[in-house]
Amino acid sequence: YLDLAPIALDAGSEFASAAGELLRLHDERGIDGKAVRGSLGADPLGHEARTGEALDFAPVVPLARRCAEEYPGLRALTVDALPYHEAGGSAAQELGASIATGVAYLRELDAAGLTVEQAAAQLEFRYAATADQFLTIAKLRAARRLWARVAEVCGAPGAGAQAQHAVVSPVMMTRRDPWVNMLRATIATLAAGVGGAEAVTVLPFDHALGLPDAFARRIARNTSTILVEESHLSRVIDPAGGSWYVERLTDELAEAAWRFFRTIERDGGQAAVLRSGRLRTDLATTWAQRSKKLATRREPITGVSEFPHLGEKPVQRAPAPEPRTGGLPRVRRDEAYEELRARSDAHLAATGARPRVFLAALGPAAAHTARLTFAANLFQAGGVEPVTEGTFEESGATEVCLCSSDTVYEEQAEDVVRTLRSAGARHVFLAGRPGQYSDVDSYVFAGCDAVAVLTATLDRMGVS
Repeated sequence: YLDLAPIALDAGSEFASAAGELLRLHDERGIDGKAVRGSLGADPLGHEARTGEALDFAPVVPLARRCAEEYPGLRALTVDALPYHEAGGSAAQELGASIATGVAYLRELDAAGLTVEQAAAQLEFRYAATADQFLTIAKLRAARRLWARVAEVCGAPGAGAQAQHAVVSPVMMTRRDPWVNMLRATIATLAAGVGGAEAVTVLPFDHALGLPDAFARRIARNTSTILVEESHLSRVIDPAGGSWYVERLTDELAEAAWRFFRTIERDGGQAAVLRSGRLRTDLATTWAQRSKKLATRREPITGVSEFPHLGEKPVQRAPAPEPRTGGLPRVRRDEAYEELRARSDAHLAATGARPRVFLAALGPAAAHTARLTFAANLFQAGGVEPVTEGTFEESGATEVCLCSSDTVYEEQAEDVVRTLRSAGARHVFLAGRPGQYSDVDSYVFAGCDAVAVLTATLDRMGVS
């Protein structure tokens, strides 16, 4: 149904033959070239970022020229920024890399004889939309500003309009409690619409688990439909415009992205930084910094690092084809916690029980409830089952965590620890900031490195 919706191809190295087949189909059906919409998806640098395989740009030129002459609503090239987002890059790095890629394509088309206006009209930009709604809104707004500046510098200010296609971020899609992904995708889609994307791809909530089922695909399709029809996103131009916060965030993001773009140009352009490994290093540095926030739960992941549900029945899907590798890595926000949960699952399958920790609640409920809840939440994030009923001896655990107020700790902690040691406790945690308790082995508190704590815990318990 060629007249139903614009078609965007994503054929990787086979872009030329795929585009030829699509154009042949349009010609066979006698469709007026002026009515054709979509993108042919040629993206040599994006393919190289994904796979490490360099493609010849030469086949792009006749496609771009044909689109410019026969199909004014069809774009030959896609500038896909998702490889940089999926490698752990920041929003500024994603923008900077996309602008550098767009400039590289302009240079190639200009050298082939197309005007700047014709070349710019052949580009569609693809960005990731995340559940950080304001950052997504600002990113899309900043991207348009940056590209308008490029067109202005190139002497064609009228060619600076940027066609944008937003894709829900695969990085934020979780494998545990995947139902929360529906909420993440809804927020991301809303943000993409408010930010001004012309097209939005909504990933199914089970995207991270394998091939989506019919229900997941239907929900993904309906997400954007409901937002358009009931929230009227298509009726308002730049609804976030005028908001001081959004305007300031857009300014800061545009400035940071422009600085990153200039460093790419200084080092020889997008192809050069891809092949030298510099871009990989920059993205890895950013991801390492973000990983610390994820590990300390400064950036919480609902259903994974916060409010995990160990008893949840896993969602099963048929495996999806493995994506091509060889280029930039693909990361996920949940990867560190997923590794811990997988260890716990394997232990459950082998022994019939999960690793356990006994939570010793001291004093009245008013004193221990907050830290008891905190500790239970933290340990479950690593697949460690908290036991709160009965005694330590009855729990089957070898490790214990004291939970109460600082006042109660001062009165009871040392005596309780001695009793637990005599009962066989091998490791004693205390929920709270590190204090002067010589018999306590380690502390868990807001801002502690949860991944490190949980990894060490599973190691001590012999959970492989």
